[in-house]
Parts: sequence; structure tokens; C-alpha cells
Amino acid sequence: MNTPQVVVVMGVAGTGKTTIGPLLAARLGVPYAEGDDFHPPANIAKMSAGTPLTDEDRGPWLDAIGDWAQGRAGLGGVVSCSALKRSYRDRLRAAAPGVVFVHLTGDRALIEDRMSHRQGHFMPTALLDSQFATLQPLQADEAGVAVDVAGSPAEITERAANALGSLPEPIG
Repeated sequence: MNTPQVVVVMGVAGTGKTTIGPLLAARLGVPYAEGDDFHPPANIAKMSAGTPLTDEDRGPWLDAIGDWAQGRAGLGGVVSCSALKRSYRDRLRAAAPGVVFVHLTGDRALIEDRMSHRQGHFMPTALLDSQFATLQPLQADEAGVAVDVAGSPAEITERAANALGSLPEPIG
């Protein structure tokens, strides 16, 4: 990648978006933004109570992330965002057409185990089933890569950076 791209680190809760995102940003030499910080307080309250967000709830959150990504166009950046549905990723691309996605994927048991050991996070493991039910993996026509979350954060970051490096340069 010659021009710094804006990378959205996506996946279900517990895949390590908040861990891998900053490591990948440091590796790429660009700023990192934590997607959870873009949620309005009402969304955090719903998730803390174990209530899945609706598409209506997610709209302002996705728009805020899209605005950040658009502001980083040509400069590069990494932002975490679950981006579970194609429509969510389309909304992000509409705001910031050059974004690429790193989809953190993995075995459900591994992800649930990691979630159960997290401290101070508002997303309970009870919502993991709804996250997997909602997930629409990246399609062939979407700019991005899938990266397995088995291994250490350094290994996952290395895989993600290598996979991004193998993507074709955007046209135009």
C-alpha cells in the first residue's frame, strides 16, 4: 500500500478489535480510533443491559465512524467497528469510499473464552450468539481481508499487516 489507507478492523465482539486495532495502527504508522467511543450513551446502556442494538441504534454510530474515516482519507488510519452486516459496511464505504476491512475471524469457543476474561467491557458474552447470527462475512467484491485470531496479538497483527500488503492498490 503506497497511499495510507483507512482500515476498519471488524468482527464479532471478543475477536480482539480493540487489541489488534492499535497494534495494526502502530505497525502502519497511522492513528487509531476506538469504535466504541463513537457510540452514544444510549447504545452503551442497551448493550450493558444485554440488549442487542437495532439497525436504527447503529445508524448514528456508523455515520460518526464514517465521518472519521472520511476525514482520514489519504492520510490513513485504523478504526475498530464490528461492521457485522454488509449494509453497515456499505454505509461506511458511502461515507469513506476508500476504506478497507480487516475481518478478525475465529472459533466461537476461543472468542467466548477471551470475552469471559475481559475486564471492564460493556458487552456481555450473552450477546455473542446474536453477533454471530448477525454476521455477514466480507464478500468477494468488498475490499478487505479475513484474518484468523488464533495466536498472540503480535502474530495476529503480523498476519493482518501482511494480508493488507497483498491487496491490490485502489484504482484512481
